[in-house]
Amino acid sequence: MFWKGLAVAVATFVISQGAVAQQPGAAPIPKPVTDAIDQHFRDFQATAHIPGLVWAVVEHGRIVHLGTAGTQDLVSKTPVNADTLFRIASMSKAFTALAILKLRDDGKLRLDEPAETYVPELKALHYPTSDSPRIRVRDLLSHVAGFVTDDPWGDRQQALSEADFTAMLQKGIALTRAPQSAFEYSNLGYALLGRIITNVSGMPFDAWITREILHPLGMAATGYDVFAAPQAKRAIGYRWENEAFAEEPTLGPGVFGAMGGIQTSANDYTRWVAFLLDAWPARDGPDTGPVRRSTVRELAQGLNFPQPSHRDGIEGGSGPCEAASNYAMGFSVVADCDLGTYLTHSGGYPGYGSNVLLLPDAGIGVFAFASRTYAGPAATVKQASLELAKAGMVTKRTIATSPELAHAYMIARAMFDTGSVQPGIDELAMNFLLDRSAANWAKVFAELKAKSGTCDLGAPITSTGLLSGKFTWVCETGRIDGAIDLAPDLPPKLQSLRLKAVSKT
Repeated sequence: MFWKGLAVAVATFVISQGAVAQQPGAAPIPKPVTDAIDQHFRDFQATAHIPGLVWAVVEHGRIVHLGTAGTQDLVSKTPVNADTLFRIASMSKAFTALAILKLRDDGKLRLDEPAETYVPELKALHYPTSDSPRIRVRDLLSHVAGFVTDDPWGDRQQALSEADFTAMLQKGIALTRAPQSAFEYSNLGYALLGRIITNVSGMPFDAWITREILHPLGMAATGYDVFAAPQAKRAIGYRWENEAFAEEPTLGPGVFGAMGGIQTSANDYTRWVAFLLDAWPARDGPDTGPVRRSTVRELAQGLNFPQPSHRDGIEGGSGPCEAASNYAMGFSVVADCDLGTYLTHSGGYPGYGSNVLLLPDAGIGVFAFASRTYAGPAATVKQASLELAKAGMVTKRTIATSPELAHAYMIARAMFDTGSVQPGIDELAMNFLLDRSAANWAKVFAELKAKSGTCDLGAPITSTGLLSGKFTWVCETGRIDGAIDLAPDLPPKLQSLRLKAVSKT
Protein backbone atom coordinates (compact mmCIF):
# COMPACT_ATOMS: atom_id res chain seq x y z
CA MET A 1 0.00 0.00 0.00
CA PHE A 2 1.21 3.50 -0.81
CA TRP A 3 0.24 4.77 2.65
CA LYS A 4 2.52 2.37 4.47
CA GLY A 5 5.49 3.95 2.75
CA LEU A 6 4.67 7.55 3.69
CA ALA A 7 7.21 9.32 5.85
CA VAL A 8 5.82 10.96 8.99
CA ALA A 9 7.74 13.52 11.00
CA VAL A 10 6.93 15.80 13.92
CA ALA A 11 9.14 18.57 15.22
CA THR A 12 9.16 21.60 17.49
CA PHE A 13 11.42 24.53 16.63
CA VAL A 14 11.82 28.29 16.38
CA ILE A 15 12.45 30.35 13.26
CA SER A 16 13.78 33.87 12.85
CA GLN A 17 10.98 36.37 12.29
CA GLY A 18 12.79 39.05 10.32
CA ALA A 19 10.61 42.17 10.33
CA VAL A 20 7.99 40.62 12.62
CA ALA A 21 8.13 41.96 16.15
CA GLN A 22 9.26 39.37 18.67
CA GLN A 23 7.19 38.53 21.73
CA PRO A 24 8.03 36.55 24.87
CA GLY A 25 8.64 32.86 24.29
CA ALA A 26 5.69 30.51 24.49
CA ALA A 27 5.50 27.59 26.90
CA PRO A 28 5.88 24.15 25.29
CA ILE A 29 2.65 22.43 24.34
CA PRO A 30 2.17 19.34 26.55
CA LYS A 31 2.97 16.13 24.69
CA PRO A 32 -0.50 14.60 25.13
CA VAL A 33 -1.90 17.64 23.33
CA THR A 34 0.56 17.49 20.43
CA ASP A 35 0.00 13.73 20.20
CA ALA A 36 -3.75 14.31 19.86
CA ILE A 37 -3.21 17.05 17.27
CA ASP A 38 -0.86 14.85 15.23
CA GLN A 39 -3.29 11.95 15.33
CA HIS A 40 -6.07 14.14 13.96
CA PHE A 41 -3.90 15.14 11.01
CA ARG A 42 -2.60 11.62 10.35
CA ASP A 43 -6.19 10.35 10.31
CA PHE A 44 -7.14 13.14 7.94
CA GLN A 45 -4.25 12.31 5.63
CA ALA A 46 -5.17 8.64 5.47
CA THR A 47 -8.91 9.05 4.97
CA ALA A 48 -8.59 11.95 2.49
CA HIS A 49 -5.83 10.29 0.40
CA ILE A 50 -3.27 13.07 0.64
CA PRO A 51 0.25 12.54 -0.71
CA GLY A 52 1.84 15.38 1.32
CA LEU A 53 0.70 17.29 4.38
CA VAL A 54 2.18 19.83 6.78
CA TRP A 55 0.57 21.38 9.85
CA ALA A 56 1.77 23.90 12.43
CA VAL A 57 0.81 25.71 15.62
CA VAL A 58 2.18 29.26 15.85
CA GLU A 59 2.39 31.21 19.10
CA HIS A 60 4.27 34.40 19.98
CA GLY A 61 5.68 34.62 16.47
CA ARG A 62 7.12 31.10 16.41
CA ILE A 63 6.21 27.63 15.31
CA VAL A 64 5.73 25.84 18.61
CA HIS A 65 4.65 22.59 16.99
CA LEU A 66 5.17 21.33 13.44
CA GLY A 67 4.02 18.10 11.90
CA THR A 68 4.63 16.65 8.46
CA ALA A 69 3.40 13.55 6.69
CA GLY A 70 4.00 12.06 3.29
CA THR A 71 6.08 13.19 0.37
CA GLN A 72 6.46 16.20 -1.91
CA ASP A 73 5.81 14.03 -4.95
CA LEU A 74 5.16 10.40 -5.78
CA VAL A 75 8.26 10.02 -7.95
CA SER A 76 11.19 11.20 -5.85
CA LYS A 77 9.30 10.54 -2.58
CA THR A 78 11.13 13.43 -0.93
CA PRO A 79 9.60 13.84 2.55
CA VAL A 80 7.55 16.97 3.21
CA ASN A 81 9.34 19.47 5.44
CA ALA A 82 8.86 23.00 6.75
CA ASP A 83 10.32 24.48 3.55
CA THR A 84 8.19 22.45 1.13
CA LEU A 85 6.20 24.78 -1.12
CA PHE A 86 2.42 24.38 -1.31
CA ARG A 87 -0.14 26.42 -3.20
CA ILE A 88 -2.60 27.81 -0.65
CA ALA A 89 -5.37 28.81 -3.07
CA SER A 90 -7.98 31.11 -1.51
CA MET A 91 -5.90 31.74 1.59
CA SER A 92 -4.22 34.17 -0.84
CA LYS A 93 -7.25 36.46 -0.54
CA ALA A 94 -6.06 37.87 2.77
CA PHE A 95 -2.91 39.20 1.09
CA THR A 96 -5.02 40.90 -1.58
CA ALA A 97 -7.39 42.36 1.01
CA LEU A 98 -4.54 43.77 3.08
CA ALA A 99 -2.97 45.23 -0.06
CA ILE A 100 -6.21 47.09 -0.80
CA LEU A 101 -6.30 48.44 2.77
CA LYS A 102 -2.68 49.55 2.52
CA LEU A 103 -3.41 51.44 -0.68
CA ARG A 104 -6.33 53.04 1.15
CA ASP A 105 -3.96 54.02 3.97
CA ASP A 106 -1.62 55.53 1.39
CA GLY A 107 -4.44 57.69 0.03
CA LYS A 108 -4.55 55.88 -3.31
CA LEU A 109 -8.16 54.65 -3.13
CA ARG A 110 -11.35 54.74 -1.07
CA LEU A 111 -13.25 51.64 0.05
CA ASP A 112 -16.65 53.26 -0.44
CA GLU A 113 -15.91 54.47 -3.97
CA PRO A 114 -17.61 52.56 -6.79
CA ALA A 115 -15.24 49.89 -8.07
CA GLU A 116 -15.74 51.32 -11.57
CA THR A 117 -13.72 54.35 -10.43
CA TYR A 118 -10.65 52.12 -10.55
CA VAL A 119 -11.81 49.54 -13.12
CA PRO A 120 -13.50 51.59 -15.86
CA GLU A 121 -14.81 48.50 -17.68
CA LEU A 122 -17.32 48.08 -14.82
CA LYS A 123 -19.11 51.30 -15.77
CA ALA A 124 -21.06 49.34 -18.41
CA LEU A 125 -22.11 46.64 -15.93
CA HIS A 126 -25.78 45.67 -16.25
CA TYR A 127 -27.36 45.49 -12.78
CA PRO A 128 -30.25 43.10 -12.05
CA THR A 129 -32.65 45.75 -10.71
CA SER A 130 -33.20 49.43 -11.31
CA ASP A 131 -32.49 50.18 -7.65
CA SER A 132 -29.24 48.22 -7.43
CA PRO A 133 -26.40 50.19 -5.85
CA ARG A 134 -23.13 50.44 -7.74
CA ILE A 135 -20.55 47.89 -6.58
CA ARG A 136 -18.12 49.45 -4.11
CA VAL A 137 -14.54 48.36 -3.43
CA ARG A 138 -15.73 47.37 0.05
CA ASP A 139 -18.35 45.05 -1.46
CA LEU A 140 -15.68 43.13 -3.36
CA LEU A 141 -13.66 42.66 -0.16
CA SER A 142 -16.60 41.13 1.72
CA HIS A 143 -18.21 39.14 -1.13
CA VAL A 144 -21.41 41.18 -1.26
CA ALA A 145 -21.02 42.52 -4.81
CA GLY A 146 -23.84 40.36 -6.19
CA PHE A 147 -21.66 37.91 -8.15
CA VAL A 148 -22.52 34.21 -8.22
CA THR A 149 -20.41 31.68 -6.32
CA ASP A 150 -17.76 30.57 -8.79
CA ASP A 151 -15.29 28.16 -7.19
CA PRO A 152 -15.10 25.57 -10.01
CA TRP A 153 -15.02 28.22 -12.74
CA GLY A 154 -12.78 30.65 -10.86
CA ASP A 155 -10.11 28.08 -10.10
CA ARG A 156 -9.65 27.39 -13.80
CA GLN A 157 -9.17 31.10 -14.60
CA GLN A 158 -5.90 31.21 -12.66
CA ALA A 159 -3.60 31.86 -15.63
CA LEU A 160 -5.89 34.35 -17.39
CA SER A 161 -3.86 37.21 -18.87
CA GLU A 162 -4.49 40.90 -18.27
CA ALA A 163 -5.59 41.33 -21.89
CA ASP A 164 -8.02 38.41 -21.72
CA PHE A 165 -9.42 39.68 -18.42
CA THR A 166 -10.00 43.09 -19.97
CA ALA A 167 -11.81 41.43 -22.87
CA MET A 168 -13.96 39.46 -20.42
CA LEU A 169 -14.90 42.63 -18.54
CA GLN A 170 -15.68 44.49 -21.77
CA LYS A 171 -17.93 41.65 -22.89
CA GLY A 172 -19.87 41.93 -19.65
CA ILE A 173 -20.32 40.14 -16.32
CA ALA A 174 -23.52 38.57 -15.04
CA LEU A 175 -24.79 39.29 -11.53
CA THR A 176 -26.94 36.91 -9.53
CA ARG A 177 -28.49 39.54 -7.22
CA ALA A 178 -28.37 43.21 -6.33
CA PRO A 179 -25.12 44.23 -4.64
CA GLN A 180 -25.06 44.63 -0.83
CA SER A 181 -28.08 42.34 -0.36
CA ALA A 182 -26.39 39.07 0.68
CA PHE A 183 -23.05 37.32 1.08
CA GLU A 184 -21.98 35.11 -1.81
CA TYR A 185 -18.38 33.98 -2.22
CA SER A 186 -16.80 35.27 -5.43
CA ASN A 187 -13.35 34.59 -6.85
CA LEU A 188 -14.14 37.04 -9.64
CA GLY A 189 -14.59 39.73 -7.00
CA TYR A 190 -11.05 39.21 -5.73
CA ALA A 191 -9.67 39.11 -9.26
CA LEU A 192 -11.23 42.55 -9.68
CA LEU A 193 -9.48 43.66 -6.49
CA GLY A 194 -6.25 42.50 -8.09
CA ARG A 195 -7.05 44.66 -11.12
CA ILE A 196 -7.69 47.60 -8.77
CA ILE A 197 -4.26 47.10 -7.16
CA THR A 198 -2.67 46.98 -10.60
CA ASN A 199 -4.42 50.10 -11.87
CA VAL A 200 -3.95 52.15 -8.71
CA SER A 201 -0.35 51.18 -7.94
CA GLY A 202 0.90 51.23 -11.52
CA MET A 203 2.41 47.76 -11.04
CA PRO A 204 1.07 44.23 -11.54
CA PHE A 205 -0.76 43.31 -8.34
CA ASP A 206 1.55 40.38 -7.60
CA ALA A 207 4.69 42.50 -7.99
CA TRP A 208 3.24 45.20 -5.74
CA ILE A 209 2.19 42.75 -3.00
CA THR A 210 5.59 41.08 -3.19
CA ARG A 211 7.42 44.38 -2.85
CA GLU A 212 5.17 45.98 -0.22
CA ILE A 213 4.17 43.00 1.96
CA LEU A 214 5.97 39.72 1.26
CA HIS A 215 9.56 40.99 1.10
CA PRO A 216 9.27 43.29 4.15
CA LEU A 217 8.04 40.27 6.14
CA GLY A 218 11.00 38.20 4.99
CA MET A 219 8.78 35.85 2.98
CA ALA A 220 11.45 35.21 0.35
CA ALA A 221 10.14 31.74 -0.57
CA THR A 222 6.57 32.95 -1.14
CA GLY A 223 5.33 34.08 -4.53
CA TYR A 224 2.75 33.89 -7.30
CA ASP A 225 4.84 32.33 -10.08
CA VAL A 226 5.28 28.63 -9.27
CA PHE A 227 7.60 28.17 -12.26
CA ALA A 228 10.04 30.72 -10.80
CA ALA A 229 10.28 28.83 -7.49
CA PRO A 230 12.79 26.02 -6.84
CA GLN A 231 11.05 23.02 -8.38
CA ALA A 232 12.81 20.60 -6.04
CA LYS A 233 10.99 22.18 -3.09
CA ARG A 234 7.48 22.06 -4.58
CA ALA A 235 4.75 19.79 -3.34
CA ILE A 236 3.21 18.49 -6.54
CA GLY A 237 -0.56 18.64 -6.57
CA TYR A 238 -2.53 15.46 -7.19
CA ARG A 239 -6.09 14.39 -7.80
CA TRP A 240 -7.46 11.21 -6.16
CA GLU A 241 -9.78 9.66 -8.72
CA ASN A 242 -10.91 6.10 -9.42
CA GLU A 243 -8.80 4.86 -6.49
CA ALA A 244 -5.58 6.25 -7.97
CA PHE A 245 -3.52 9.42 -8.01
CA ALA A 246 -3.17 11.61 -11.08
CA GLU A 247 -0.94 14.69 -11.21
CA GLU A 248 -2.85 17.91 -11.73
CA PRO A 249 -1.54 20.27 -14.44
CA THR A 250 0.39 23.16 -12.91
CA LEU A 251 -1.50 26.42 -13.39
CA GLY A 252 0.74 29.37 -14.14
CA PRO A 253 0.48 32.94 -12.87
CA GLY A 254 -2.26 35.25 -14.07
CA VAL A 255 -4.82 37.83 -13.00
CA PHE A 256 -6.86 35.38 -10.92
CA GLY A 257 -3.80 34.88 -8.75
CA ALA A 258 -5.23 37.71 -6.65
CA MET A 259 -7.87 35.28 -5.46
CA GLY A 260 -5.73 32.16 -5.10
CA GLY A 261 -2.25 32.24 -6.60
CA ILE A 262 0.18 32.23 -3.68
CA GLN A 263 2.66 29.42 -3.13
CA THR A 264 4.40 29.30 0.25
CA SER A 265 6.01 27.08 2.86
CA ALA A 266 5.21 26.45 6.51
CA ASN A 267 8.27 28.47 7.53
CA ASP A 268 7.32 31.43 5.34
CA TYR A 269 3.64 31.34 6.15
CA THR A 270 4.51 31.45 9.85
CA ARG A 271 5.91 34.93 9.26
CA TRP A 272 2.54 35.99 7.85
CA VAL A 273 0.60 34.44 10.74
CA ALA A 274 2.96 36.05 13.27
CA PHE A 275 2.57 39.43 11.61
CA LEU A 276 -1.23 39.22 11.64
CA LEU A 277 -1.47 38.07 15.25
CA ASP A 278 0.92 40.80 16.36
CA ALA A 279 -1.79 43.35 15.51
CA TRP A 280 -3.68 42.28 18.63
CA PRO A 281 -4.22 43.76 21.15
CA ALA A 282 -4.44 47.43 20.30
CA ARG A 283 -1.63 49.16 22.20
CA ASP A 284 0.88 51.97 22.33
CA GLY A 285 4.26 51.61 20.69
CA PRO A 286 5.80 51.85 17.23
CA ASP A 287 4.25 50.22 14.18
CA THR A 288 7.15 48.37 12.57
CA GLY A 289 5.32 46.15 10.09
CA PRO A 290 4.66 46.90 6.43
CA VAL A 291 1.03 47.68 7.29
CA ARG A 292 -0.31 49.38 10.41
CA ARG A 293 -1.63 47.18 13.22
CA SER A 294 -4.99 48.94 13.16
CA THR A 295 -5.29 48.17 9.44
CA VAL A 296 -4.54 44.48 10.02
CA ARG A 297 -7.28 44.38 12.66
CA GLU A 298 -9.63 45.84 10.05
CA LEU A 299 -9.45 42.51 8.19
CA ALA A 300 -11.83 41.22 10.89
CA GLN A 301 -14.57 43.73 10.02
CA GLY A 302 -17.38 42.39 7.84
CA LEU A 303 -20.60 43.71 6.35
CA ASN A 304 -22.95 41.93 8.77
CA PHE A 305 -24.47 39.03 6.88
CA PRO A 306 -23.93 36.42 9.62
CA GLN A 307 -24.12 32.70 8.85
CA PRO A 308 -25.21 30.35 11.68
CA SER A 309 -23.44 27.02 12.15
CA HIS A 310 -23.38 24.06 14.50
CA ARG A 311 -20.59 21.74 15.52
CA ASP A 312 -20.35 18.74 17.79
CA GLY A 313 -18.47 18.91 21.06
CA ILE A 314 -14.96 17.54 21.51
CA GLU A 315 -14.31 14.45 23.58
CA GLY A 316 -13.32 15.50 27.07
CA GLY A 317 -14.28 19.10 26.36
CA SER A 318 -17.48 21.07 25.99
CA GLY A 319 -20.67 19.89 24.38
CA PRO A 320 -22.21 20.94 21.05
CA CYS A 321 -21.66 24.54 20.03
CA GLU A 322 -23.78 26.97 18.10
CA ALA A 323 -21.65 29.50 16.27
CA ALA A 324 -22.05 32.41 13.90
CA SER A 325 -19.68 33.47 11.15
CA ASN A 326 -19.36 36.57 9.03
CA TYR A 327 -17.10 37.15 6.04
CA ALA A 328 -14.89 40.13 6.71
CA MET A 329 -11.96 40.97 4.41
CA GLY A 330 -9.98 37.92 3.30
CA PHE A 331 -11.12 36.04 6.41
CA SER A 332 -14.29 34.67 7.91
CA VAL A 333 -14.79 35.78 11.51
CA VAL A 334 -16.44 33.23 13.79
CA ALA A 335 -17.86 33.48 17.32
CA ASP A 336 -17.41 30.06 18.95
CA CYS A 337 -18.32 28.90 22.46
CA ASP A 338 -14.92 27.25 23.08
CA LEU A 339 -12.51 29.20 20.90
CA GLY A 340 -14.00 32.65 21.30
CA THR A 341 -13.66 34.92 18.30
CA TYR A 342 -11.41 33.58 15.59
CA LEU A 343 -10.47 34.31 11.98
CA THR A 344 -10.30 31.53 9.43
CA HIS A 345 -10.05 30.84 5.72
CA SER A 346 -9.77 27.74 3.59
CA GLY A 347 -8.08 27.21 0.27
CA GLY A 348 -9.21 24.72 -2.37
CA TYR A 349 -7.54 24.33 -5.71
CA PRO A 350 -6.70 21.73 -8.36
CA GLY A 351 -4.03 19.73 -6.53
CA TYR A 352 -4.22 21.48 -3.17
CA GLY A 353 -6.21 22.18 -0.02
CA SER A 354 -5.39 24.40 2.95
CA ASN A 355 -6.78 26.13 6.01
CA VAL A 356 -5.72 28.64 8.66
CA LEU A 357 -7.37 29.52 11.98
CA LEU A 358 -6.22 32.54 13.98
CA LEU A 359 -7.05 33.13 17.64
CA PRO A 360 -6.20 36.82 18.11
CA ASP A 361 -7.06 37.00 21.82
CA ALA A 362 -4.82 34.03 22.58
CA GLY A 363 -2.08 34.96 20.09
CA ILE A 364 -2.25 31.48 18.50
CA GLY A 365 -2.54 30.37 14.88
CA VAL A 366 -3.02 26.88 13.43
CA PHE A 367 -2.66 26.06 9.73
CA ALA A 368 -2.27 23.10 7.38
CA PHE A 369 -1.36 22.61 3.71
CA ALA A 370 -2.24 19.49 1.68
CA SER A 371 -1.31 18.35 -1.85
CA ARG A 372 -4.58 16.88 -3.09
CA THR A 373 -7.34 18.57 -5.03
CA TYR A 374 -9.80 20.31 -2.68
CA ALA A 375 -8.45 18.36 0.31
CA GLY A 376 -9.80 20.85 2.80
CA PRO A 377 -8.27 20.42 6.28
CA ALA A 378 -10.60 22.97 7.89
CA ALA A 379 -12.30 20.49 10.22
CA THR A 380 -8.94 19.05 11.30
CA VAL A 381 -7.43 22.50 11.92
CA LYS A 382 -10.45 23.27 14.09
CA GLN A 383 -10.02 19.96 15.94
CA ALA A 384 -6.40 20.87 16.61
CA SER A 385 -7.48 24.27 17.92
CA LEU A 386 -10.07 22.66 20.17
CA GLU A 387 -7.39 20.36 21.58
CA LEU A 388 -5.46 23.48 22.57
CA ALA A 389 -8.61 24.96 24.10
CA LYS A 390 -9.35 21.77 26.03
CA ALA A 391 -5.83 21.96 27.48
CA GLY A 392 -6.49 25.50 28.70
CA MET A 393 -4.13 27.12 26.20
CA VAL A 394 -6.71 29.33 24.45
CA THR A 395 -7.05 32.12 26.99
CA LYS A 396 -8.21 35.67 26.39
CA ARG A 397 -5.79 38.49 27.04
CA THR A 398 -6.58 40.50 30.13
CA ILE A 399 -7.26 44.22 29.90
CA ALA A 400 -5.44 46.37 32.44
CA THR A 401 -7.82 48.20 34.77
CA SER A 402 -7.76 51.91 34.02
CA PRO A 403 -7.54 54.39 36.93
CA GLU A 404 -11.02 55.68 36.06
CA LEU A 405 -12.52 52.19 36.22
CA ALA A 406 -10.71 51.35 39.45
CA HIS A 407 -12.06 54.55 41.02
CA ALA A 408 -15.61 53.83 39.89
CA TYR A 409 -15.38 50.31 41.30
CA MET A 410 -14.24 51.75 44.63
CA ILE A 411 -17.30 54.02 44.61
CA ALA A 412 -19.62 51.09 43.80
CA ARG A 413 -18.24 49.06 46.71
CA ALA A 414 -18.58 52.00 49.08
CA MET A 415 -22.20 52.56 48.07
CA PHE A 416 -23.09 48.90 48.58
CA ASP A 417 -21.21 48.74 51.88
CA THR A 418 -23.02 51.77 53.31
CA GLY A 419 -26.34 50.95 51.67
CA SER A 420 -26.53 54.41 50.15
CA VAL A 421 -25.46 56.28 47.03
CA GLN A 422 -24.09 59.07 49.23
CA PRO A 423 -20.40 57.99 49.03
CA GLY A 424 -20.56 58.39 45.24
CA ILE A 425 -22.92 61.31 44.98
CA ASP A 426 -20.35 63.49 43.19
CA GLU A 427 -19.06 60.62 41.03
CA LEU A 428 -22.32 59.61 39.34
CA ALA A 429 -23.14 60.38 35.72
CA MET A 430 -26.16 62.63 35.18
CA ASN A 431 -28.39 59.71 34.26
CA PHE A 432 -27.64 57.53 37.28
CA LEU A 433 -30.23 58.89 39.73
CA LEU A 434 -32.68 59.66 36.94
CA ASP A 435 -32.77 55.96 36.08
CA ARG A 436 -33.21 54.88 39.72
CA SER A 437 -33.78 57.15 42.69
CA ALA A 438 -31.46 57.29 45.70
CA ALA A 439 -34.24 55.85 47.87
CA ASN A 440 -34.74 52.94 45.49
CA TRP A 441 -30.99 52.22 45.42
CA ALA A 442 -31.04 52.04 49.22
CA LYS A 443 -33.89 49.52 48.98
CA VAL A 444 -32.00 47.43 46.37
CA PHE A 445 -28.84 47.36 48.51
CA ALA A 446 -30.82 46.28 51.56
CA GLU A 447 -32.61 43.48 49.69
CA LEU A 448 -29.35 42.13 48.27
CA LYS A 449 -27.73 42.11 51.72
CA ALA A 450 -30.73 40.35 53.24
CA LYS A 451 -30.62 37.69 50.55
CA SER A 452 -26.87 37.17 50.36
CA GLY A 453 -25.61 37.94 53.86
CA THR A 454 -22.19 39.41 54.47
CA CYS A 455 -20.13 39.68 51.29
CA ASP A 456 -16.40 39.93 50.66
CA LEU A 457 -16.04 43.12 48.64
CA GLY A 458 -12.31 42.72 48.13
CA ALA A 459 -12.50 40.86 44.79
CA PRO A 460 -10.84 42.70 41.90
CA ILE A 461 -12.76 43.97 38.94
CA THR A 462 -12.21 42.33 35.54
CA SER A 463 -12.00 44.95 32.83
CA THR A 464 -14.09 44.43 29.70
CA GLY A 465 -12.85 47.78 28.39
CA LEU A 466 -11.21 50.90 29.72
CA LEU A 467 -14.62 52.14 30.91
CA SER A 468 -16.42 48.92 31.82
CA GLY A 469 -15.91 45.83 33.95
CA LYS A 470 -17.47 42.97 35.85
CA PHE A 471 -16.91 41.46 39.27
CA THR A 472 -18.12 38.78 41.69
CA TRP A 473 -18.49 39.15 45.46
CA VAL A 474 -18.57 35.92 47.45
CA CYS A 475 -21.23 36.08 50.17
CA GLU A 476 -22.49 33.99 53.08
CA THR A 477 -25.39 32.42 51.18
CA GLY A 478 -24.16 32.71 47.60
CA ARG A 479 -22.60 35.45 45.52
CA ILE A 480 -23.35 38.76 43.87
CA ASP A 481 -22.45 39.18 40.20
CA GLY A 482 -21.96 42.77 39.18
CA ALA A 483 -21.01 45.02 36.30
CA ILE A 484 -20.34 48.73 35.93
CA ASP A 485 -20.14 51.10 32.98
CA LEU A 486 -18.74 54.60 32.92
CA ALA A 487 -20.21 57.36 30.79
CA PRO A 488 -18.39 58.53 27.64
CA ASP A 489 -18.15 62.22 28.58
CA LEU A 490 -15.15 63.62 30.48
CA PRO A 491 -14.39 63.01 33.20
CA PRO A 492 -15.95 59.53 32.94
CA LYS A 493 -18.41 58.96 35.79
CA LEU A 494 -20.48 55.94 36.84
CA GLN A 495 -23.46 55.59 34.48
CA SER A 496 -24.71 52.12 35.47
CA LEU A 497 -24.31 49.57 38.26
CA ARG A 498 -25.85 46.12 37.84
CA LEU A 499 -26.00 43.68 40.76
CA LYS A 500 -27.53 40.21 40.82
CA ALA A 501 -27.72 37.84 43.80
CA VAL A 502 -27.06 34.16 43.02
CA SER A 503 -27.88 31.62 45.73
CA LYS A 504 -25.70 28.62 46.55
CA THR A 505 -26.87 25.47 44.80
